[in-house]
Amino acid sequence: MDDYPLLNLFWTMLWFFLWIMWLFLLFKIVTDIFRDHELSGWGKAGWLILCILLPYLGVLIYVIARGKGMGQRDLKQAQASEAAFQDYIRKTAGGGGDGKGGSVDELARLSELKDKGAITDEEFEKAKAKVLS
Repeated sequence: MDDYPLLNLFWTMLWFFLWIMWLFLLFKIVTDIFRDHELSGWGKAGWLILCILLPYLGVLIYVIARGKGMGQRDLKQAQASEAAFQDYIRKTAGGGGDGKGGSVDELARLSELKDKGAITDEEFEKAKAKVLS
């Protein structure tokens, strides 16, 4: 370690982390190229070839030329994912509809009515069959 000064170690780590950040950006750009539905097949092939043959320059040109659209596509995908997740939560949490939470609440209410004597055993069984079907 005596022959490799601390400043050289710092510069080596800095260049290494910059290279890793560039790799992340390259992979992000490649996924953005394939995710863009407005770009033609030849356009996708051209951008991909540019990013592979001239990696640093190709990535820089892509970010300058299509960076704003890249952000908009990311935002649109995040909003679609959030909407799907919220829809899934609404369906599984119940609250009536065809979820199981609504039928459980309905059965509990019917059981209370039967215990109070408001409905007969026969009416309870018919209502229970209707709720469970």
